[in-house]
Amino acid sequence: MIRLAQALAAPLLALLCLAAAAQTPQPPDIAARSYLLLDVSANQVLAGREADSPVEPASLTKLMSAYLVFDALRSGKISLQQPLPVSVRASKMPGSRMFIDAGMQVPAEDLIKGMVVQSGNDATMALAEAVGGTAERFVQLMNDQAKALGMKSTDFRNPVGLSEPGHMTTARDLGILATRLMQDYPEFVGYYAIRKYRYQGTPTANDTNRNMLLFRDPTVDGLHAGHTDTAGYCLITTARRDFPNLPGRRLLSIVLGAGSEAGRANESQKLLNWGFTAYEGIKLFDANQAVVTPQVWKGTAPTVKLGRPQPLVVAVPAGTAGQLKTAVARPDPLVAPFTKGQQVGALKVTAGDRAVADVPLLVLEPVEQAGILGRAWDALRLWIK
Repeated sequence: MIRLAQALAAPLLALLCLAAAAQTPQPPDIAARSYLLLDVSANQVLAGREADSPVEPASLTKLMSAYLVFDALRSGKISLQQPLPVSVRASKMPGSRMFIDAGMQVPAEDLIKGMVVQSGNDATMALAEAVGGTAERFVQLMNDQAKALGMKSTDFRNPVGLSEPGHMTTARDLGILATRLMQDYPEFVGYYAIRKYRYQGTPTANDTNRNMLLFRDPTVDGLHAGHTDTAGYCLITTARRDFPNLPGRRLLSIVLGAGSEAGRANESQKLLNWGFTAYEGIKLFDANQAVVTPQVWKGTAPTVKLGRPQPLVVAVPAGTAGQLKTAVARPDPLVAPFTKGQQVGALKVTAGDRAVADVPLLVLEPVEQAGILGRAWDALRLWIK
């Protein structure tokens, strides 16, 4: 009997594995060294290959430079209309340029457009020197910010993406950077949708955004392209498409080391189209909607609202939304005080036997500690409980 059970168990296990694999959409073949596809709305990885392998980021480096520039704008260190000096070093930067000369005073916004649309190394260096004081100090700020964002496998050596020993990152780290850039500075990411730009008085050469999908796909609105001989052709693309159940669903594709400019665009388009069709986004709760309101002890309110400040969205294989189940895991009892944004438990989302997401739940409204009498009464009630 034991042998018979073992004989039957092996093919049964194989069938279960095949069924699970059949439920998971298989990504298309992507002609690139590494790639990653993220559902930004759901904060989930949909597909990837060699996402943690070290790669040279080329001009994708400029996403971190932009992050620091946008931070300087928000903090008031610089302003969009502020003229910034162009140093000899900036004007002589090799590679892609916006064609500004030493001694010029160029408004910061024009330098940003030159960095984003034209991928100008001269514009990027001028911004780096203005924000960091020196390029070397700016690079240190880049690496400090990378650590703060959780980019564990990234080391920047220059602000523009020129090939240099040790200047490395990964597709996963670039996904973190691109996602945070869009989330943290939404007021500035519109620059990445600009198709053409040329600063007054400069040549018309290099006035076209290298993200070819901006010209092909009306749902694409960013982000950046890069190329060096050693990095190959790289592209980070984001697209936003509307669906009846989830307007404004956003995906982010990262394709590194493609064989040509057209190739990186084609593979990125392939990934985006697959992600939007193979997976569907399901909104479980609205922004600031309470997922659960558990009882609170020793507090000024009887309950605490737990949820997310953003819509709570999950991505599941198309056609499997009906299998979703949710469960809240939290401490018990909950004893005040609770501050807004404090994590208290998590929402666990499953589909059948498969874990879909484990989302931290945050306090939406603070609950102060009760007075002496209130705390004493609840302490007694807890003791009896």
